[in-house]
Amino acid sequence: MENTIKVIVFQLHNEQYGVNIQQVRSIEKLQNVTPVPGTADFIKGVINLRGDITPIIDLKDRLQIGKTEYTDHTRVLIINIESIQMGLIVDNATDVLDIEESIIDAPPEVIGGVTEEYLSGVAKIDDRLLILLDIERILNFQELNEVEKAAAKQL
Repeated sequence: MENTIKVIVFQLHNEQYGVNIQQVRSIEKLQNVTPVPGTADFIKGVINLRGDITPIIDLKDRLQIGKTEYTDHTRVLIINIESIQMGLIVDNATDVLDIEESIIDAPPEVIGGVTEEYLSGVAKIDDRLLILLDIERILNFQELNEVEKAAAKQL
């Protein structure tokens, strides 16, 4: 049997993205975000998620492809990077898919306005292209520290 990975599919603009389901702890509706002064623009603030202060990042803003318009479909993907819990704001979380590793191609230099440094590959599924994000690369070390400090300011 061929190796497959399970991905959560979400939308940014009209593009479909996927992240490995093992990197996502939960999918939440967007709740009130408390701004934290003195942080990067893409850090929208923090939320109290079941007792945990969780920094919230606008993924479109982080990838420099615009700002998210909040709607009833807006979701927050709760992830962990190096033991730091944070939320990524996405337009919509739509699906969970099993993808055969053989259909995943190396990422092009730029796709959907996103540079390859954030991508782990692209997969053609039926008539659509799924852009696979590498969550571990979304923030660099300095930005991870800033996110951690944003959470600590609210404690």
